[in-house]
Amino acid sequence: MKFNINQTQVSEQSPCYIIAEMSANHCGSFDKAIEIIHSAKACGANAIKLQTYRADTITLDCDEKDFQLPSDNPWESHNTLYKLYEKAYTPWEWHKALFEEGKKIGIDVFSSPFDSSAVDLLESLDCPVYKIASPEISDIGLIARVAKTGKPVILSTGLATQQDIELAIETLEANNCHQYAFLKCTTAYPAPAEDINLATIKDIAQRYQCIAGLSDHTLGNSVAIASVALGGKIIEKHFVLERNSESVDGFFSLTPDDFTQLVDDVRNIEKAIGTVNYDISPASQKNLLAKRSLYVAKEVKKGHVITEEDVKSVRPSYGLHPKYLPEIIGKKATQDLKLGQRFALNMVEK
Repeated sequence: MKFNINQTQVSEQSPCYIIAEMSANHCGSFDKAIEIIHSAKACGANAIKLQTYRADTITLDCDEKDFQLPSDNPWESHNTLYKLYEKAYTPWEWHKALFEEGKKIGIDVFSSPFDSSAVDLLESLDCPVYKIASPEISDIGLIARVAKTGKPVILSTGLATQQDIELAIETLEANNCHQYAFLKCTTAYPAPAEDINLATIKDIAQRYQCIAGLSDHTLGNSVAIASVALGGKIIEKHFVLERNSESVDGFFSLTPDDFTQLVDDVRNIEKAIGTVNYDISPASQKNLLAKRSLYVAKEVKKGHVITEEDVKSVRPSYGLHPKYLPEIIGKKATQDLKLGQRFALNMVEK
């Protein structure tokens, strides 16, 4: 499977598509949102991703127990879901300018919609691809609405069972969407390494015949880098301008220095993965002198019967292959031989 996001192809053969997730890291500042887009571009990200919702499109303004944030939640200080999302959302009136800024500087901008009205807004901006966030994996109506746009769809699996994934695929296919990717995700902030199960990435790609990748909430870069070695073709990481940001998501996001290092490491890993190849690499060729071969180990006169003292398997590798040593021992020299001479089969009688 393959699809394009604007001018960039995402496929099993393409470089990894790296997404910087803005989320709430603009801290309510439009200027900071613009700065994040420019910084993500400078870091080498392929795309910047927004989240398109308002507090009243994602939850109810209600302080009943079901809507209160539990004490073990990293955002518990906001008390209720509504207050958290009211602080974290990206104002809808910013979207047009953010999309235009991305086009101007050459970075893809797209979003995760959280209801149909968000899809309507994003369609008016010609959003090139849609992201279904982990909690929305069971919102079949939303998945169907996004599928009908005809755009590729990326879905995170953080809160998905295998049945949820299969139902999402059925919904996409039933609505004529055949270009999609699933990102292995652990919905914990930050996510512990032992809960990531990167091996699932390869299984997703094989089981569902789709592009697979990682939406990563771990601290640091190591897990995301490892996902590429396991076949991940999309990486999504949260992106913040500075570590001491007041953003509700800043504590598990990458700074520009971190993100630049991630991109550099991923591109280096992709070079290292390469293709199946048993040839001696060009870089290794200059070290062939370290291999062994057969050399004359002492002065030998013509007619002398060669012994194990006369010829040795030593470095460098410019002489005869060591496999011929048994054929040489016990045979007469056909010429005078000197110390350090490369051995050849014609130096002994046949």
